[in-house]
Amino acid sequence: MTRDLPLSSPLPTDVSVSFEFFPPKTEAMAETLWQAVRRLEPLRPSFVSVTYGAGGSTRERTHETVARIQGETSLDAAAHLTCVDATRDEVDAVARRYWEAGIRHIVALRGDPPESDGVYRPTPGGYAFAADLVTGLRDVADFEISVAAYPESHPEAASAEADLDNLKRKVDAGATRAITQFFFDTAVFARFRDRAAAAGITVPIVPGILPVTNFKTVARFAGACGATIPPWMASVFEGLDQNGDTRQLVAAMVAAEQVRTLAAAGVDTFHFYTLNRAELATALCHILGVRPAAPDGVPSPGA
Repeated sequence: MTRDLPLSSPLPTDVSVSFEFFPPKTEAMAETLWQAVRRLEPLRPSFVSVTYGAGGSTRERTHETVARIQGETSLDAAAHLTCVDATRDEVDAVARRYWEAGIRHIVALRGDPPESDGVYRPTPGGYAFAADLVTGLRDVADFEISVAAYPESHPEAASAEADLDNLKRKVDAGATRAITQFFFDTAVFARFRDRAAAAGITVPIVPGILPVTNFKTVARFAGACGATIPPWMASVFEGLDQNGDTRQLVAAMVAAEQVRTLAAAGVDTFHFYTLNRAELATALCHILGVRPAAPDGVPSPGA
């Protein structure tokens, strides 16, 4: 993957973005979320998605958040939906609720097991895996369906080949897009994209980008999902735990290099895991040429 894309080179002109949020637990968290939503809305993302907690723990909050975004903003909202702790009839009922609320896009996931257990077991009478969920959603309504992809393989996969086979099953079942787990080595994404193409996976594979607002938190996330933290990355964040301003600048630099390198390799669609914060996502979109429309409705330069 080429890395020859200095900041002095022209901005991309055809980039599209999407953003991921999580449902808030408190009034203060809700205020932070809605500040982020309103700040990112002018960037005209292709969609925004709202996550679903482990074991279905945020089912109602996810629905409320998605419905409000869909109803009160100009954004197209997508809802995460999982197989965990629900029968097929219950999952189908949730999907129909989304359709009736005007939601036309589902991010279909197997889901994380309940935190108290940590071991995934298919729910009796439920959808066993994400490919089964995709098939079921296709029977409910004509949803756009995104699924997860793992450039470094799902931590529970028997092998990288088995994990890729699972992605192929999800696509063959009717998924229209794959969004990757976050990663930090752009070469990892390039190799995964090539392997997916060789396996006959033709849907768009969108890189999931996680700007590092807190290195220790991201390292914990990475350990849980099997993502690799490059040694150089630990080095650049070393000593910044108590220096938020500098850490934010370093985070922007790291993420900017990542997205510019991916753009140089022909990537024109990005999905940002915002953690309900808009600052870094806004900066990265600006670097990619994704800008708010000018007052007269004409996109600003570089958009």
